[in-house]
Amino acid sequence: MTEGRPPAAASASLWERDAEIATVGQALDLLCADQSSAGGLLVLRGEAGIGKTALLAETRRVAERRGCVVWAARGAETLRSVPFNVVRQLLQPALLSLLPEEAREYLGDWYDIAGPALGIVDPQEGSADPQYVCDGLVAAVRRLARREWPLVLLIDDAHWADQETLRWLAAFAERLDDVSVLVVVARRPGEVSGDSARHLDAVAAAAGRPVSNLRALTPEAAAGLTRATLGRHADDAFCREVWAVTAGNPYETVELLAKVQDSELPPVEARAGELRALNRAARGGGLVDRLKGLGLEATQFAWAAAILGTGITVDMVARLATMDEAIAGHCADLLCSARILTEPESAAGSEREEGELEFVHPLIATAVYNSIPSGVCTAMHGVAAQIITELGRGAAQAARHLLKVHPDGDEELVDQLREAAREHLAVGAPDAARTCLERALQEPPLPEVHAHVLYELGCATLLTAPAVTIEHLQHALGMPGLEGERRVDAVVRLSQALLHNDQLEEAVRTVEVEAARHEPGPVRLRLQAVQFMWEGIHGETVSAARSGRLAELASTCTGRDNAERALLILRGFDAMTHGESAEEVLELCDRALVNGRLAPGLGWTDQEWGIELLMMLGSAYAYADRLDRAESLFAEALRAYTTVGWRGGHLSLANAFLGLAYRRQGRLRDAESTLREALVLAERVGRRLPLYWSATCGLVDTLLARGRVDEAWSIAEQYGFAPPYPSTIVLPDIRCVRGRLLLAVGRTEDGINELEAAEKTAASRGGHNPVLSPWSIDLAKALAVHDPTRAAQLAADARRQAERFGTDTAIGEALRCAAALETGGRAVQLAAQAVTYLEASPCQYEHAAARVEYGIAARSATELGRGLDLARSCGAEGLVAQAREVLETGRGLR
Repeated sequence: MTEGRPPAAASASLWERDAEIATVGQALDLLCADQSSAGGLLVLRGEAGIGKTALLAETRRVAERRGCVVWAARGAETLRSVPFNVVRQLLQPALLSLLPEEAREYLGDWYDIAGPALGIVDPQEGSADPQYVCDGLVAAVRRLARREWPLVLLIDDAHWADQETLRWLAAFAERLDDVSVLVVVARRPGEVSGDSARHLDAVAAAAGRPVSNLRALTPEAAAGLTRATLGRHADDAFCREVWAVTAGNPYETVELLAKVQDSELPPVEARAGELRALNRAARGGGLVDRLKGLGLEATQFAWAAAILGTGITVDMVARLATMDEAIAGHCADLLCSARILTEPESAAGSEREEGELEFVHPLIATAVYNSIPSGVCTAMHGVAAQIITELGRGAAQAARHLLKVHPDGDEELVDQLREAAREHLAVGAPDAARTCLERALQEPPLPEVHAHVLYELGCATLLTAPAVTIEHLQHALGMPGLEGERRVDAVVRLSQALLHNDQLEEAVRTVEVEAARHEPGPVRLRLQAVQFMWEGIHGETVSAARSGRLAELASTCTGRDNAERALLILRGFDAMTHGESAEEVLELCDRALVNGRLAPGLGWTDQEWGIELLMMLGSAYAYADRLDRAESLFAEALRAYTTVGWRGGHLSLANAFLGLAYRRQGRLRDAESTLREALVLAERVGRRLPLYWSATCGLVDTLLARGRVDEAWSIAEQYGFAPPYPSTIVLPDIRCVRGRLLLAVGRTEDGINELEAAEKTAASRGGHNPVLSPWSIDLAKALAVHDPTRAAQLAADARRQAERFGTDTAIGEALRCAAALETGGRAVQLAAQAVTYLEASPCQYEHAAARVEYGIAARSATELGRGLDLARSCGAEGLVAQAREVLETGRGLR
């Protein structure tokens, strides 16, 4: 317990903080010991006035004495709507000290991604992916940390930090293992909810040590602080009343003792009853009364400072409060003397703007802001927005003030908020963009503009909140004003959002109804293609009539425009899923290309058609044994999304489908790595969405192929790979993979039930491709012992379907299944035929498995050795173990 006065340089709020200061010292010891040491994270939590800021100030002093570079930032209650506000405070001073070419050198490829968010680079047109921007900020801090070691980052009032900063902080906190930096975060308990609370909880969890919950001063410490301030003659009863009045809150204690000194109140028991009145004057309404006592002009100065919140300078306040600059300077002096404003403490080696001010404590800032009469507050925000606009700082900076202006049908304000939303989207802040557009709707916009604002609002939430997108776009389409290409685009975006929100049937109905509104022509053809696309990826039922209509429509298409090319792709995918001729599938898909490449306007980042169509194209190639073209398409998607910074669902799907291509090729190690990356990205978007299933299902399938059954089961358990399934098709087939997994872990009955459910789905769709959905092969093997008659029938059906489809892989896999059901010479003959077909197939894992099975059936050490070599090259550890065991035991091998 600290009963005496803290060191002279320390704040009075450091009383009884020995344990916390010791923890900081230990963390700095680790940081400064070795540049290769892991980073550290401390979280300080406590009520307002408990001394969090004082502890951060002490951390800065100690760190700077030890030669550390310290960057600090602070959240503010009135600035929570300003995206990247806190992270900009943290990094901008360091980045602005560099020449542009130096900053580009340090940040590398992340310069153009993180730079706009940090305000050091002009943003590009369009919307930046918020996840990619977050990753760029993490990379930027990591690179700068290596340059500035030992580096300490201090973040005060994190509960008031903007959403974008908290997203970055949570991501950065999870990646401190290999970057030597100490992060100290101070926050109040509670205060936040939703995503902000989730991010702060993630930060606390990443600390790896208990959060430091700061306690109020004990009566003994309050007495020590009272005597240190007022003199040792302060009697016990007076000291006890100081503690009782302030409840041991350090800030309130310091302020109360300052008021005692100002009023020259003797610190004796007889005068202790006056402490409560003095305490009321130091906080809340009492503080406001004290402010009014300084005069009208000083009060107006304080109001203007509270409106600005940041960048408080005498000249800016004078402009906002419309007062002479000399008078403003006098008011600043008065407010500093009254301990309402103060000059901010500068970090060692840094410069601050001349005349810059800040509130002594956030509690004072809040009290002053809340004391501004409502009408005056609104008017001052409006003036502040006008000043910022006149200074050329952009609509985004003015937006936080515009958000506070009362709705009044102001057409210009609606335009400014729409522009601010565009600026926010360009730097990767869709939440801030959504806030601006929602406020624009309250104005409200003119009738002819209203639907367009709703459309923009829907587009702003497309990457982050499909359900919100649906609501806004449906509303926009129900109003007049949205016509032509923008209306069609809104319908397509709405249907896409419905799809990704697992509302597939409604997505289909939406485009079907809109298509009926149009005469035959390119627009109607586009909508019909989108309708066929959503119907084609329905996971349960696709009517034969629908396939017939699509085939009839595609038969008239030559590929002269993108609507026709889309229909050719859709027909190719439909034919592939139903196991029609693979030769016809490839002919249809090739006709949809231009000189073997995607047509202009039909690329991976083009918005008119979306990612789903091209995923269907690549999948058709993948299951029709054109794996070279499938890999090329999906690798192009990965490059395209990485280049433009789309780090959410688009990049997850690109990784998932590239992993599918690798899995089909037999490159199991590459497949596993790529699918794990897809799953990490899918987690950020949200569980139970279709893209999440694609990543999980592909990874489980790959791990089973590698022979790592326990790990596959663990992934399935961890990521909820079990019914209920999404309504969309998942590749590879979700029920087949789940059934194979259940069989592998010994849950035979459950596995058979899952495969029979896959059989019913195939029947409802009017047929299946035995490579895309190999339920018949897996089910035949599972039933071989207990129901050999049905197993044989299933194997025969699989072979018939495979020969209809006609690829080497399909026929070879059907022959492998038939061989597994036979014995003796017939088994050897069928296994040899399977090897012949699969040797010509691009699927090397299946070829390796066929070689091993043939070697065992024929008792051929040579064939087993060839199978072993292939299995090793694929990374199929289970096959390798099986082949080695037979070779080592020699069981009748020739």
